[in-house]
Amino acid sequence: MTNATRVARSPANSSGAADLIDREKRYGARNYDPLPVVLSRGDGCWVLDVDGRGYLDLMTAYSAVSFGHSHPRIVAALCAQAQRLGVTSRAYYNDELPLLLERLARLTHCDRVLPANGGAEAVETAIKAVRKWAYKVKGVPHDCAEIIACQGNFHGRTLTITGLSTEAQYRDGFGPFPAGLVTIPYGDSAALERAITPRTAAFLVEPIQGEGGIVVPPVGYLARCAEICRRHNVLLICDEIQTGMGRTGAFLACEHEGVRPDGVTLGKALGGGLLPVSAFCARQELMQVFTPGDHGSTFGGNPLASAVAMASLDVLFDEHLIERSAEVGAWFIEQLRAIRSPLVRDVRGRGLFIGMEIDVTRVSARSVVERLLAHGILSKDTHATVVRFAPPLNIPRDVLTWAIGEVQAVLAECERDVAAAA
Repeated sequence: MTNATRVARSPANSSGAADLIDREKRYGARNYDPLPVVLSRGDGCWVLDVDGRGYLDLMTAYSAVSFGHSHPRIVAALCAQAQRLGVTSRAYYNDELPLLLERLARLTHCDRVLPANGGAEAVETAIKAVRKWAYKVKGVPHDCAEIIACQGNFHGRTLTITGLSTEAQYRDGFGPFPAGLVTIPYGDSAALERAITPRTAAFLVEPIQGEGGIVVPPVGYLARCAEICRRHNVLLICDEIQTGMGRTGAFLACEHEGVRPDGVTLGKALGGGLLPVSAFCARQELMQVFTPGDHGSTFGGNPLASAVAMASLDVLFDEHLIERSAEVGAWFIEQLRAIRSPLVRDVRGRGLFIGMEIDVTRVSARSVVERLLAHGILSKDTHATVVRFAPPLNIPRDVLTWAIGEVQAVLAECERDVAAAA
């Protein structure tokens, strides 16, 4: 860990892990339940905790750190731009944003791009755009537009997006939610067609569900949905915040089926693991509904974020990480499936976007994740049923080979615990 070991510990970070955890629990809102490790440095696919112990990061902040921690090219771009110009607001043009807008438009096969910060902001932007399109272009009666999403979706945490969620905890206590929000089963194109009405503005969908448990739909699902949307004059919006930027072995996961949606949301890895950067990319017919003053963001499209995003895209393509995700991901999935354990119900995914479903009648996925932590591997469970693996796209194969052995050892430990409890 060359970068991490070169940095001397600052006095501000001299507290021990127990003290730092106690402070966060005492002064922080309790909206997270982190694993009991306090991280302080990172280099590539490795991170160090405050006590100097190393961990292999197979989580990458839900794909936000797809190029590894502190990638030197992205850090260099951040530092150079920060010393030149950071934030101007969109009250003025800057010399970095236009380059990013053009590049993202070309990469997503869209006409225009609206920059934002976090992924949820990009999705909210998309929702505002499709609603206004419904009224101004499609002719839906005022305040009657409907948006369809899928059960098990995760598009963010804002109030509108929470209204589309089917997770009870995400909704509990936050209503009333906006009207016109419809959910259907994921992977069922016939359900989409049945749900469409003359008031339907858009279908918002993840090409592969992430928080839902790395759920891969049937082959041809997205292509059929695209055809249904075209036939009914409904916009198709693909949420590629987790699946985009090469994570599944294509720049966008929708490309696996040759689908070109009307709009795409990007985020997470676009910021290179250093800054929150996101974007809503769309066709001219949709994006034209925005006029000056309709929508905005003080930090969205700032030159610092734009320079970092451009460097992230450079790394993605110059290091051939999309192709590597496809090749190494297929191999990693095969190796995980070769592990014979009664605790594993399924291993699924595409590229380096992988979920291992655990038999929760025997052990929770959280227990498996905690055991992996003890073995020096960072992962995360989803709803206590699925262990997520989303390593950096440039992770060395021999490191993954070591990780596979540790996963196998952890499952064997859990099997022994289950047998002892029985």
